[in-house]
Amino acid sequence: MARTKLSDEQIAGGLSGLPGWSYQNGQITKEYAFESYATGLAFASTVGYMADKLDHHPDLFIGYRKVRVSLNTHDVNGISELDFELASRIELL
Repeated sequence: MARTKLSDEQIAGGLSGLPGWSYQNGQITKEYAFESYATGLAFASTVGYMADKLDHHPDLFIGYRKVRVSLNTHDVNGISELDFELASRIELL
């Protein structure tokens, strides 16, 4: 998967296919709500495992009944196709 920095237009196009995701502070991000802390923790663990398989590591904030996922590609100092690939996989959970 290409690790090339995407333009603002490309980022906007990628976000159009990911409901609930937004572009903030140089990252694409989404907050997920859960019925319990344990369910959110299990989700975050699954995201971490998937991310590690892609050798791509998001910022995860685990709160009470919520998890915020934030993605960017450090290698390009911005957003790349890899961020959208991982976001799409997360949406399938």
